[in-house]
Amino acid sequence: MLKVTHKDLLEAALAEIETLSVDDAHKLLGEDDVVFVDLRDPRELQREGKIPDALHAPRGMIEFWIDPTSPYYKDVFGSGKQFVFYCQSGWRSALTVKTVQDMGLPRVTHIGDGFRGWKDAGGPTEEVQKK
Repeated sequence: MLKVTHKDLLEAALAEIETLSVDDAHKLLGEDDVVFVDLRDPRELQREGKIPDALHAPRGMIEFWIDPTSPYYKDVFGSGKQFVFYCQSGWRSALTVKTVQDMGLPRVTHIGDGFRGWKDAGGPTEEVQKK
């Protein structure tokens, strides 16, 4: 039997992070000081598209991409901009925001209803071609 379930982890993360509604996230789209970060698998992006101009950062690499001491560090994460993370339904993004917040990345939030909520609300999307 597990000592901690995924629900426990999500509940703990959600108690400590900022969650945006789809409407609030939509208001940030196009702002120069905001970067949307898509955590989904490449196949999900190819199948469903993504939020326009969102940075794709696979969930399995995010800790390495935000850490300046990592050989995989991405400069965008040192830009001081606000980061709006999202996944399909808000679970991976909630856990990610908790992790990167604990690592010290400032100005992080996530879309609570994820990309599914974004699309259901009529938010703009763009296609992603297979590489």
